[in-house]
Amino acid sequence: AINSSPVEKVEVIHFHRNQQCTSCIAIGDLAEGTVNAGFRDELASGRLVFAHVNYELPENAALVTEYNVTGPSLWIGVFDAGGFHKEEDIKVWYLINDEKAFSAHITELITKRLNGDLS
Repeated sequence: AINSSPVEKVEVIHFHRNQQCTSCIAIGDLAEGTVNAGFRDELASGRLVFAHVNYELPENAALVTEYNVTGPSLWIGVFDAGGFHKEEDIKVWYLINDEKAFSAHITELITKRLNGDLS
């Protein structure tokens, strides 16, 4: 039942401060690299969106509120028939020193969300 909940859009957002620590930069770079390498078609169609967002800038306040961001983080937002679902991916912080594991984790997670699997 892959299409039981057709997903309209998945957002992968790297929220960061004005000043970024090495780990924050690594998470942003690894996530962006993984998304660009594995999801070209989805990015081109707009079904998947990746963004680096400085949560300290006033113009990003609405997005910060939508995701309830309190610090540097990687979030996945899913828009489907049921509305908007968001989750913070905390696991990425433990994988920044293993690029392969990081990439595999993010790829699996995004693929699940695109397929409507929110578990």
